[in-house]
Amino acid sequence: MADRILVFYGSYRRDRAGIRLADYIVNGLAERGVDVELIDAQAVGLPMLDRMYKEYDAGEAPLALEALAGKIKAADAFVFVTGEYNWSVQPGLKNLTDHFLEEWFWRPAAIASYSAGRTAGVRSALAWRGILGEMGMVVISSGLSVSAVPDTLDEDANPTGKGGESLDRQFPRFADDLAWWTEAARSQRAKADPPF
Repeated sequence: MADRILVFYGSYRRDRAGIRLADYIVNGLAERGVDVELIDAQAVGLPMLDRMYKEYDAGEAPLALEALAGKIKAADAFVFVTGEYNWSVQPGLKNLTDHFLEEWFWRPAAIASYSAGRTAGVRSALAWRGILGEMGMVVISSGLSVSAVPDTLDEDANPTGKGGESLDRQFPRFADDLAWWTEAARSQRAKADPPF
């Protein structure tokens, strides 16, 4: 059975370069036989958090929220592709994740960060480690970080230049690490109910 992985992307900006990184990851995982889907926070279009999914009575949640809850619950693992905004996380992606809680539990998560500057979004990635851990996910140690996305990936998410070469070298370890934790978590969930 193929791993079911959701790749989350959170920018709402008009000229979104980071979507190239999300597409690169989706393409790379698909080439490895993963059942992968991109979840674009802007396309999902959830409102600013008022009520979490679990706070709605059965059948009363907005359709987009209900559909996404089902996808999250059915997934084996997650990848969060995050830009860095003012040394921190993107509000669009944070808003999307905050609509859920128990749906995330007991699955691994990976983080891929980017920014226009040379820090490649690592401050955002660091913030996300704590957020995702608090939301019940195990964050893998391998990450991807990209600075100057247009110099690393072309408009079709193909690697270009030295940045693209570097990304291609990083990706196999990132994907292997996520695959190992995905299998470990799925195996453990099949053996024993989570402790809470």
